[in-house]
Amino acid sequence: MDTPQAASQAVGILAELKPGMMISSLIYALIGMLVFGVAFLLFNKLMPFSVRKEIEEDQNTSLGIIIGSFLIGLAIIIAAAIH
Repeated sequence: MDTPQAASQAVGILAELKPGMMISSLIYALIGMLVFGVAFLLFNKLMPFSVRKEIEEDQNTSLGIIIGSFLIGLAIIIAAAIH
């Protein structure tokens, strides 16, 4: 690996970044995290049981898998909507 060439490529990539692009990326990231957080809180409120108790105290592995799947699916949907 040629270190000077890699360094010049990194500088070239940084030079192509525009402030407007960076700001819009940050705004979209914040919107995505906000939607993700609201959906997770809504998920917890709609469950007829305590999600924390089921996972932490009762060691309900299947609920953990379901919640993990929900979060991954939600993240994919938010990423697709923002992109």
